[in-house]
Amino acid sequence: MQLQVTHTTRYNYQPAVETAQHMAYVRPIDHAGQALLSHSMEVMPFPAQMRCTSDVYRNTRCFFSLQEPHSVLEVQAKSLVTTYPSDIPNSQVPWEQQRDSMRFQAHAPYEPASEFVFASPFVPRLQEFAAYARPSFTPGASVLEVAVSVMERIYKDFTYESLSTQINTPALQALEQRKGVCQDFAHIMLACLRTMGLPARYVSGYLLTRPAPGTVKLVGSDASHAWVSVYVADLPEGARWVDLDPTNNRWGWYAPGVDYVTLAVGRDFGDVSPLRGVIHGGASHTLEVGVTVEEFTPTPAQLPALTPFAPMQPLQKTSQSQSQSRE
Repeated sequence: MQLQVTHTTRYNYQPAVETAQHMAYVRPIDHAGQALLSHSMEVMPFPAQMRCTSDVYRNTRCFFSLQEPHSVLEVQAKSLVTTYPSDIPNSQVPWEQQRDSMRFQAHAPYEPASEFVFASPFVPRLQEFAAYARPSFTPGASVLEVAVSVMERIYKDFTYESLSTQINTPALQALEQRKGVCQDFAHIMLACLRTMGLPARYVSGYLLTRPAPGTVKLVGSDASHAWVSVYVADLPEGARWVDLDPTNNRWGWYAPGVDYVTLAVGRDFGDVSPLRGVIHGGASHTLEVGVTVEEFTPTPAQLPALTPFAPMQPLQKTSQSQSQSRE
């Protein structure tokens, strides 16, 4: 499936912001289930400087600074990706075995996935999460079995309710009230898995949604999405992360489905927030975010240009454009 994503973020400041520095995570990554065909990001007003690099998790982050007063900031990212179906992974490694392998042992080889067992700012390791998770962790069950069980239980036990939480709502509060949005469900699932000793990471991205029969899809009506990726040690090298979406009860290798677009991975939302920064001025502001995800059907003239990106190179210009020829 080819998916076209337009993600627009607009801040209106009062009074004007004097100077600002921002970091954006809006460029989809490449993995075995997804190829980035084209991407552009435009920032208004024109930044004084801009640079894009890879972070420690191999996500693309773009830093830009604004050195002139401005009352409006608008960032628009456009991406075109091809997503590929994959088989359902088969794993037998018991969860207790994987938990034990992630614990520190003197002189043992370092396992990079072990860093995703620890607590992070949005994902604490608390006994409340262990208590909720424990019914899924039956003795001898595989890592995939327990992860899918936790996902299914969150899907059944929690109510998706917009505006029931904020970006900084603690995961424990969302657990107690049994409602939230995709970010909350991802953080709760991460806390459950990590508290029980299994490595799991946060995934940000998008999900294709279709309008109800007889209606027209509105531009900007979609939203960013979030789900979870769990490490499974006995899968093939380079393919040991399996994605699970507790909001929609879907899972699969590389992504929960071909209608998902992966943006970035990290410990939690704080690592991969689409846009964050530091400003001087602007005592108050309003925020508008619009996301449109739609299927893309290329014309014959466009087909020769739709090949995967070459490896990312640092960018210096403000406008970057590269191409070869239930939230």
